Amino acid sequence: MTGYMAEMRKLVGHRTIIQCAASIICVDDKGRMLLGKRSDNHKWGYSGGAVEIDERAEDCAKRELLEEMGLVAEELSFFYVNSGPETHYIYPNGDEVSNFEIVYLCRKWHGELKADDGEMEELRFFSCEEVDLNEISPPIRPVVEKFIQCSKK
Repeated sequence: MTGYMAEMRKLVGHRTIIQCAASIICVDDKGRMLLGKRSDNHKWGYSGGAVEIDERAEDCAKRELLEEMGLVAEELSFFYVNSGPETHYIYPNGDEVSNFEIVYLCRKWHGELKADDGEMEELRFFSCEEVDLNEISPPIRPVVEKFIQCSKK
């Protein structure tokens, strides 16, 4: 952890803080979503992370996609705001957050798919039928459920 969140943790320890985040769900031409197996809780999730001070949400989401999955987003479209009690989460290290997350969809990107920043163990595309919600990282389950619902329409 670096930047603003690392500075906040020095001040508050593991106490609950509001985490403003931005994320991207990459969708391939078959309608599958790109997920990575997180190295902290070993659950699947899309790329995303905490917004730095004065950073635009879109820029944060793009930065996180590049850092975590090696891809450069070319076009984003707003998808969902993930907030509320179901986004309250305690990380394996004891840090507690209440997430407020802006989620984008990305259907156009370039780059080499790679998980080399240590946050993801594995990357792969999932069809909606392949997703096991029990294997999705808890605070983002509402987003993945929404994506599956929208994909079935």
